[in-house]
Amino acid sequence: MLKITGQKNAAPASMSIILEGKLAGPWVEELNAYWCQISGNRQSSVLIDLTGVTFLDADGKALLTKLWQQGAELFAAGCLTRCVVEEIMGSGRVDSSCSTKKVEVQAKVEKKRV
Repeated sequence: MLKITGQKNAAPASMSIILEGKLAGPWVEELNAYWCQISGNRQSSVLIDLTGVTFLDADGKALLTKLWQQGAELFAAGCLTRCVVEEIMGSGRVDSSCSTKKVEVQAKVEKKRV
């Protein structure tokens, strides 16, 4: 189960996406759908708060990497999520946009394994 909460921040033109639970399986696509939904009217700054994430699978990590590359900032407090965020941030950013089609996160993971 994954709870996704969008929250406007005190700073102008910024918001947070607060995640609680497991970022794995079908919940990865739920976060992707939420991101695509807000991307049209997205604020200039988006923080993804991973403090409440208890588990993260490879698909979840691939999606977080994509969101970070699109400009989201990642915040983590736990040992697992901090390690994942540090690894993502070490990969560098590219300029890309959110597609209206479903993102094939699994394809990205399979491509990395090859």
